[in-house]
Amino acid sequence: MYALKHQNIAQALAREIRTGRLKRGSRLPGEHALAARFSVSRNTIRSALTELSREGLISTHSGKGSFVTFDGRPLDDRLGWAHALAAQGVPAETRLLRLEKVDDPVLAGRLGLASSSFFAIDRVRTLADGPAVSLERSRIPVVDGLLDLPARGLIDESLTATLASVGLYADHGDEWVTAAPLGDADADELGRRPGEWFLRARRVSWTVAGDLVEHVESLLDPLRFELHLRFGNTP
Repeated sequence: MYALKHQNIAQALAREIRTGRLKRGSRLPGEHALAARFSVSRNTIRSALTELSREGLISTHSGKGSFVTFDGRPLDDRLGWAHALAAQGVPAETRLLRLEKVDDPVLAGRLGLASSSFFAIDRVRTLADGPAVSLERSRIPVVDGLLDLPARGLIDESLTATLASVGLYADHGDEWVTAAPLGDADADELGRRPGEWFLRARRVSWTVAGDLVEHVESLLDPLRFELHLRFGNTP
């Protein structure tokens, strides 16, 4: 069976990324340039870029949207914090606090889901030089292929890779960001003082078919993270 044109192009670009010819975090040539290089249409290039995005090798942004920055550096949190921080050369460690099946009818009702079963995955990110900079509490659906998740753990310690292994890719969603002082429990998990102010982000992502991918509530150190909103006809 022959591969489609966009698959061949995706494989060629993937090899260049994995071998370092195209550096992680660098900008790929534009669609026009890639179309000319491979002698194909821009639609074919878009399909190839979608394949690379699904593999977690690139991230794309339209002219409108919002993204997170860490110490002034843009992060694409759709690929997961660990990947986003690593792509910017930020050494960080992840500590898994919780991985278990839970029943949460309140969350299910808020999201309009028939099932109230979720996997709860809580993690703390800590910089190599000491301070914890984020606490994330993810809730993902209990689906075939993940039923033994608490026993076997995340694939390569990555929630993004684990979700992708069962075909759960974020297509669209919503995110809300506020600021609030840390309560006792959150402060204890982060090794911070109660009352310290942190950014509090809540994001819900869905597949193109409208199935839940992830509900995650994150606490982010405001001295390291900020939310950047881009709007209008920006490139």
